[in-house]
Amino acid sequence: MLRIATWNINSVRLRVDQVARFVAESGTDVLCLQEIKCLEDQFPRAAFEAMGLPHLKIGGQKGWHGVAIASRKPIGEAPRLDVCREGHARCVAVMVEGVEIQNFYIPAGGDTPDRKLNPKFDHKLDFYERLTAEMAVRDRQRPLVLAGDFNIAPGENDVWNHRYMSKIVSHTPLEVETLRRLQAAGGFADVVRDQIPEPTKLASWWSYRAADFRKSNRGLRLDHLWTSPGLTPAVVPASARIHDTVREWTQPSDHAPVTMDLDV
Repeated sequence: MLRIATWNINSVRLRVDQVARFVAESGTDVLCLQEIKCLEDQFPRAAFEAMGLPHLKIGGQKGWHGVAIASRKPIGEAPRLDVCREGHARCVAVMVEGVEIQNFYIPAGGDTPDRKLNPKFDHKLDFYERLTAEMAVRDRQRPLVLAGDFNIAPGENDVWNHRYMSKIVSHTPLEVETLRRLQAAGGFADVVRDQIPEPTKLASWWSYRAADFRKSNRGLRLDHLWTSPGLTPAVVPASARIHDTVREWTQPSDHAPVTMDLDV
């Protein structure tokens, strides 16, 4: 079995002890991190070796963005997807146990959902369009995981208030349609939502603005684990989980980890 986790850590050096705790408690084998916010030579390698994840692939960037994959099992090279027009460190990929894992930190898109008025929103949609073009020509039977912070909550029950959030970047109809096109291009299964179907409310992110995130309960499901048709049969039933209790820890990331198991 291979347990894969995705987690926007919002600074890996600041929260490396939380990563170690999560890995120990969850039994994660492959950890996809976003917003590590450091260069490769600043990454806390020794701490990851100590927590049993010595195999690392890091895409670092000074102070911003940055992604990494840490694995208990040996890793191999995987295709590098150059889909960020701004050259940010937003994608890193590995092969583990014959499975290609692509880890993304997709742009948030700023505050205004208009491509002409907001370059950040245009960048977000451009990122999706380039990625969709890549996935459209892939062999669907190739075992592939798309993981990461996609910065879009697709379903009505992936946001705290569908009507209100439909006007807010992360859940606008244009973004949801764009995400669905990517999903259709590769025939991907949305593992968490498939295993925990509507109308159950799900969220993996809660704003720091709320003193008590559970009381305000204004969450969004921005973090995703998708599998290609060739890999979906290997997903262990009922294994998908959003570890929302991690959001309760002292000085947490605003995102919670998400896990699934593969029988490979």
